[in-house]
Amino acid sequence: MRTQVGIVGGGPAGLLLARLLGLAGIETAVLERRTPEYLRARVRAGLLEQGTVDLLAEAGVGERLARERLIHEGVELAFDGGRHRIDLKGLTGRVVTIYGQAEIQKDLMDAHAATGTNVVYEAEDVSLHGLTGDAPRLRYHKGGSSHEIACDFIAGCDGFHGVSRQAIPQEVIRIYERVYPFGWLGILSDTRPVNHELIYANSERGFALCTMRSMTRSRYYLQVPADEDVADWPDARFWTELKRRIPADAAAALQTGPSIEKSVAPLRSFVAEPMRYGRLFLAGDAAHIVPPTGAKGLNLAAADVRFLAAALVAHYSGGDTDLMDGYSARCLQRVWKAQRFSWWMTGLTHRFPEASAFERRAQAAELAYLASSKAAQMTLAENYVGLPL
Repeated sequence: MRTQVGIVGGGPAGLLLARLLGLAGIETAVLERRTPEYLRARVRAGLLEQGTVDLLAEAGVGERLARERLIHEGVELAFDGGRHRIDLKGLTGRVVTIYGQAEIQKDLMDAHAATGTNVVYEAEDVSLHGLTGDAPRLRYHKGGSSHEIACDFIAGCDGFHGVSRQAIPQEVIRIYERVYPFGWLGILSDTRPVNHELIYANSERGFALCTMRSMTRSRYYLQVPADEDVADWPDARFWTELKRRIPADAAAALQTGPSIEKSVAPLRSFVAEPMRYGRLFLAGDAAHIVPPTGAKGLNLAAADVRFLAAALVAHYSGGDTDLMDGYSARCLQRVWKAQRFSWWMTGLTHRFPEASAFERRAQAAELAYLASSKAAQMTLAENYVGLPL
């Protein structure tokens, strides 16, 4: 088989790229190792910057999002028993959108099914070949048979544990990483959100986050040790601990109920440079991971896809390679700004077990300064809603 762009990974990044290229008349083939059912049910991020919302609309998959999304004009920080609202819209003129990644996945999958895009699910043993030549290839197994796809270019959108980044020689790629000593224990429940906007809580017992997927479905997180076993957290224990970490008025209003999903996600900051090797381009989690504190993971992936789609369209429409040649540098400039913000937000809101008494007092002072300074709030707000593309 032959195609113009082979895409490894059928999550939001891979399917969004395939959608944008398809609308431009560029042929693609997408390889995904998971089943469609798994992808539709996978619980992931839910906060979108306006640039991501606009890109989904441009891709023709924004109709349901526009109808069902929640628009948040602010966000709250809770510490020392109080709640302090950051007025995102008032400070920046922009808002953020709540719309679950699983819903984006469904919208993209439905759009590709309607147009007949070549998406291969349950593709096993995917491997990349000939990346520095003019005829890269993808090989995989499906249904007991071997298959090969000849491509002009390959986009690696297969996540942190995927094969694309591993195809780049170790002497070429440089890794920057910080692994945090804690993770997020998350719970999803069909309960009314405790607040109409997100609450980031810094408490003596550790960080907590109150968010939602809709006005009837809530998502809550607790900071826990990185090696925590989710089996040790029955629902009753989770709700009790959450109430201890959030302000008393929020705890009193909290609606509890049985969990419909529960998991522990480790936190890390990770960047792989460069994001291009020969005819392979990395996008999304294949190239970078941010702590979820700043809500940047999916939005960074969407920015990568926007840049890569523009570069490939420029190449196929007029032979212009400037955007392809500048792809890695352009993405990484944005990636490192998001890394800085996510790292800062994590340090601001979490309890680090190794922190000294001095560091804890300095953290408390920074939170107090943020609550009292419009200039400090502006810095947080402009990063939170998303820096200009």
